[in-house]
Order: sequence, then C-alpha cells, then structure tokens
Amino acid sequence: MSYSPEAARKVAGGIRLRLKVQPKARHEGIAGWTPDPDGMALKLSVGAPPEDGKANAAVIALLAKALGVAKSAISVVSGATDRRKLVEIRGDEMHLRAALDALQLQQK
Repeated sequence: MSYSPEAARKVAGGIRLRLKVQPKARHEGIAGWTPDPDGMALKLSVGAPPEDGKANAAVIALLAKALGVAKSAISVVSGATDRRKLVEIRGDEMHLRAALDALQLQQK
C-alpha cells in the first residue's frame, strides 16, 4: 500500500499519525501502510509485550528512529491500551511528511 496523507493529519506544532501495532512480534519494524476503519494507518511490529506501557515505549522508540526525531517529540494521544493508536509527533510538518514519504521508499 502506498502512503496516504489522510493517515497523517496536521495539528498545531506537528502531525497526528494513525498506527496499527502488533506487540510481542518476532521481528520489529515498520511493515508499511494498511487499511484502517478510519482510512490508512502505518503498521508497526514491536517485540515488547502490551503491559505496563512497554509496547507504547517501543513504538515511540521505533518511530523516533525511523523519522529522525527525539523520543520526547512523540506521544500517544489515544489508544494507549489498544492496537490502534493515534500518536502526535511534534516538529516541522513538511520534514515529518518527507520522512514518512522516505519510509515508503524503503518499503519498495
């Protein structure tokens, strides 16, 4: 699936990004874009279990590394205990969208 701008919505100071997370995965990484009831979502796999915020911390670390931002620039806005999450990434919108586009290039 290709990148869809609807997955990342502009907010004051950054973007909000829809995610679909697979915790306790054998391999960690970004699997690409996947259909979601609300449009498209970025699918991530993390090895951490979904307990005590471990999976959320792993998601934040994975996204921060992939997008080239500090972990402190990312926060879970909704879905803290769900596989479907909405995260806010603070930073320059154009830089963040370019980083998301680059992720898609790596998927091909």
